[in-house]
Amino acid sequence: MTNDLCKNHIHPSVVVQPSAIIDKGAMIGANTKIWHWVHICSEAKIGKNCSFGQNVFVANKVKIGNNVKVQNNVSIYDNVTLQDNVFCGPSVVFTNVKNPRSKIQRKHEYKNTLVMKGASLGANCTIICGISIGDNAFVAAGAVVTKDVKPYALVKGVPARQIGWLSEFGDNIPLPLEGNGSWTCQKMNIKYSLKQSEMFAEKL
Repeated sequence: MTNDLCKNHIHPSVVVQPSAIIDKGAMIGANTKIWHWVHICSEAKIGKNCSFGQNVFVANKVKIGNNVKVQNNVSIYDNVTLQDNVFCGPSVVFTNVKNPRSKIQRKHEYKNTLVMKGASLGANCTIICGISIGDNAFVAAGAVVTKDVKPYALVKGVPARQIGWLSEFGDNIPLPLEGNGSWTCQKMNIKYSLKQSEMFAEKL
């Protein structure tokens, strides 16, 4: 381990590869695994049972919940929040400034980005700052997300557009994008209800 760990903030069950750098003060929950060449900054807050693949960067003003999986080559910049059970595929891109210029300092203009519980972000997708991605939404590989994504929505393309709905299990929900309707996932015993073009889930 190549750092002076603040043991009061890192649970003793955390697994850290020797090449990783964890700045003193970072908070990391139990059973989290941190692999090669990861850098976690001092003010980052990370929950339990997370996994960070090779070459991941976690900035100071980042909050990450429990059971979050971050694959290789992802940089999570200031003002990004990942709630519980979020999945980030390889090379997912986050931003925190909408109009960057090298000669202009815009740290005071950082925008908040929120990825809500259970959402999945496919490989190489880009999440423009200042938006929210809803519970259990699914962003397809390579998509560029420029506006809020509804809970359970499946989005793809450049810019990303909704093309369907996905269940918590990851199956297609056979309901239209707009209108009303209901469908039950037998695998997880959850009823999905579409009401005025918004999806709701209820455990049966």
